[in-house]
Parts: sequence; C-alpha cells; structure tokens
Amino acid sequence: MAAGLAAVALPLPALAAALPRLQVWREENCGCCVGWVDHMRAAGFPIEDNVVRSVAAARRRLGTPSDLLSCHAGLVGGYALEGHVPAAAVTRLLAERPAGIRGLAVPGMPVGSPGMEIPGEAPDIYDVLAFDARGGRLVFMRFRGGTSV
Repeated sequence: MAAGLAAVALPLPALAAALPRLQVWREENCGCCVGWVDHMRAAGFPIEDNVVRSVAAARRRLGTPSDLLSCHAGLVGGYALEGHVPAAAVTRLLAERPAGIRGLAVPGMPVGSPGMEIPGEAPDIYDVLAFDARGGRLVFMRFRGGTSV
C-alpha cells in the first residue's frame, strides 16, 4: 500500500519520465482529438502529436481493424490505440502486457469518454476492446465516462 501511495506522490516530471512516449495521429480540425491528447498529457504521457491529412496510413501500419475505428490513432509502448481510450486502460495495458494483445480501441465516440465530454449530457457506458493480430477481440475494461465500472 505504501508503495502505491509513493507512486501517486511523484511530481509530474518524474511520472512522465516513467511513462513511454505516446505517438498520436489526428486530423487538424478535430476538437475531440485535442481533448483526448490533453487527457493523456494530464495523465503524464509525453506526447508526439502528429497532425496529418488522413489517419488511414497510420492505422494500416498499426494494424488497427477497420471495424474498431474512431477519430484518431496512437502508438505507445508497442501497442496500437484507436479512439478515446482512457489513460487508466492504457496504464493497465502497459503494466500487465497481456500476451497476444496488439492494441486497445474504443470504437465510435462515446459521450463522456476522454475528449468527448459534453456538458449536460450523461456519460455513456462503453467498452475498451483489446484486439490481437488474428482478429480476436475481448473486453479489456468497461467505463462510464472516464470512470472504470
């Protein structure tokens, strides 16, 4: 328990040094993508923000299945990310490193997910899906807005 509390007490620069760089590919005029990048930066991830005309080429390189697409893509610690994946799911993935998992995705744009907060709207319950190279999928975590349920 004390070790867990010590990790929480780390200053932001020390925390950021412990997390791998997150590469993001997004289109210029996407406000929710900026919101997600801000969420990940606030969680301590150092960000390489790549503004591109189309995210399609990055998705092909990452091997993201077409039925899991959202509005932006990322790569962190060797894992592909697609859409509004909460930082809590990414840090769990990096800590556990489950065998065979290629990445995490939040298909669509659920209300209340990081970057998709809408004042006055109740947050959706949504799944963060883990996917593998063979097309397999499993529910990795479930969230209501930004909170794990």
